[in-house]
Amino acid sequence: MAAVVEGPPSSSSSSSSSIPKDEHEFPLPVVLTYPSSTPPTLITQGAEARLYKTTYLLPSFPSALKYRPPKPWRHPVLDARLTRHRILAEARILVKCRREGVPVPAVYAADESAGWLMMEWIDGVPTRVGINEWLRRRKESEGVQSNERDATPVTGDKEEDKDLVALMRRIGSAVGRMHKVGIVHGDLTTSNMMLRPWEEGKGPSNGHTATHDGLLDGDIVIIDFGLASQSTSDEDRAVDLYVLERAFTSTHSRAEGLFSTVLESAYREAFKQAPVVLKKLEEVRMRGRKRSMIG
Repeated sequence: MAAVVEGPPSSSSSSSSSIPKDEHEFPLPVVLTYPSSTPPTLITQGAEARLYKTTYLLPSFPSALKYRPPKPWRHPVLDARLTRHRILAEARILVKCRREGVPVPAVYAADESAGWLMMEWIDGVPTRVGINEWLRRRKESEGVQSNERDATPVTGDKEEDKDLVALMRRIGSAVGRMHKVGIVHGDLTTSNMMLRPWEEGKGPSNGHTATHDGLLDGDIVIIDFGLASQSTSDEDRAVDLYVLERAFTSTHSRAEGLFSTVLESAYREAFKQAPVVLKKLEEVRMRGRKRSMIG
């Protein structure tokens, strides 16, 4: 997806009113102009698409509608062709992942000519939000008042680290399953993974236990497949992991050590070809460091 499911903004009316010009330039897709129990809510807007929360299907059944509006700077024929291709490609990838047991949103409907894709609405928060809040509370409990660099790195060795370690294992497992079925995400970040709450009365999946504060509870659901592709190339998979590693390091720098010690371990368990991919990852890292040095 080209937009991220992060849950409704604090005030949907203010979000809509903040972009009146765009609303005029790119009106709602026709499917969202039909009567529904609640008006569609704009969740987020990216360079290529908008994401809405809508009850178009059923009043008590919210869904996510990704809409790729026409691009006035592109030739109409080319724009329609690109939009159709991208909607269909994303839908096919999601359906394949879902069929193979990869945790992704279900596809409900698509109209490639109109430029929209309707998917399962994922409750919860982005994994990025959960991890950052956990790190903030951990920092406060240690009495660190200054900048992040003064806080003790999270290594996963302490008892209080177990909640984050369990989450990292779930992330590694989800990515491993995705690569196993021949899908490369293209934009793996903790913003593009949702923490879907465990159902009440049901135990956590994969044998995990619930955390005492609930911050990191939930199953990992990978979202935003707008840049995804079908590939079995070890190089492509390694680049996918490298993108995730760089994103994790920049967003959760205090816990960056857990990427190699925990996430990669769970990735190996979920994907038999992981050793080859992780060896490629080392080569990708070397190229990345060399590029950084040259500038």
